[in-house]
Formats: sequence, structure tokens, C-alpha cells
Amino acid sequence: MATLDVKAATADEKTAVFAILALAFSGDPAARWTWPEPAAYLAAFPHFAEAFGGAAFGNGSALRVGSAGAALWLPPGIDSDEAAMNDLMVRTADAATAIDGPQLMQQMATFHPKEPHWYLPLIGVDPAHQNSGVGGALLRPVTGQCDRDGVLAYLESSNPRNIPFYQRHGFEIVGRAQSGGSPVITPMLRKPKR
Repeated sequence: MATLDVKAATADEKTAVFAILALAFSGDPAARWTWPEPAAYLAAFPHFAEAFGGAAFGNGSALRVGSAGAALWLPPGIDSDEAAMNDLMVRTADAATAIDGPQLMQQMATFHPKEPHWYLPLIGVDPAHQNSGVGGALLRPVTGQCDRDGVLAYLESSNPRNIPFYQRHGFEIVGRAQSGGSPVITPMLRKPKR
């Protein structure tokens, strides 16, 4: 990619953003544990992205680098649509997820900061553009704002391969969530840099 120009994605670009994220998460342990069948994954993932991070579009915090990568950041006070996520899981998730998923979600909730913070539900780079700086470019606008404003940033890494990347950007592991046959989810917190 010649340039890493990060722009706010509009609501009209949701389909393109969700397509980038679907490609990025196609090998993700948690996403594929939830929807192991390819057709089920492809059908459900855009609805999951909408429920989990779609509020970013209305807050100017859905970011993209062309068609290479996207991030859905939720500013302080803005939450995921948990009712829509729960409904989607009940209707579409694999049977194993229905058993262990609710317990996993409860564990994850215990690590979510109580104080104001930016939350990163989803960030992904099309595999054709990985390792080219796109992910870091999608983190910097918000982590920079967090530093200026003295605000926390928080995420849950669903792929252990991504943990060193987040650590390079100032995120620290604050726990571990895992239930039954689920993959390990790693909650990570970034304190503002002064």
C-alpha cells in the first residue's frame, strides 16, 4: 500500500468496512469457534460487526485505510448493542458456543473498565495487506487522543498472535477469559501516555 491514509468511514461504507473485517477475522479463533461453518460465518459476521461496533459509524470513530483495514472504536459512554448480539448468537452460533459462550461473556465483562474509556470492539486488516503498518495506523488516531485527553483504551484480543502487536502500542494484559471449549480471550488495557 502506497499510503496509510486513515479516514472516518461513513454509514454508506458499512458494507465495505464489514467485508474488510470479515476477511480479517476469517481465521480468528473466537469468530470461527462461534461460526465454524464458512457459510454460517459469512452470513452472520456482518450482523455481528454491526451489533458489536456499528455505533462507531454514528460517532465518527469507524476508521478505514482504503480497502486494506478497518477499526470500529466506541468512544466513552457508547456501548455495543448487547441485545442484538445476544439475539444473533442464539439464532446463528454453533451449539458449542451456546453452552460456553454466555459464561465466556460474563468473564469478559468483569475486565471491562468502569471508568470512561475508548473501546475497540473490532480492528482488522485484509490478509493481503497485513504486516504493512495498516493496523498501527488504525490504532494511532484514537490512542493519540486518549493520551491527549488522559483516557484509557480497552480491547479484548481474540487471537493470541495479535497480543505482541497490541503490546507494542501500549496495551497491557489485564486478565484471561476462557470457558469450556472456548478459545482464550485476552483483555488488554492501555493507560494514557503523558
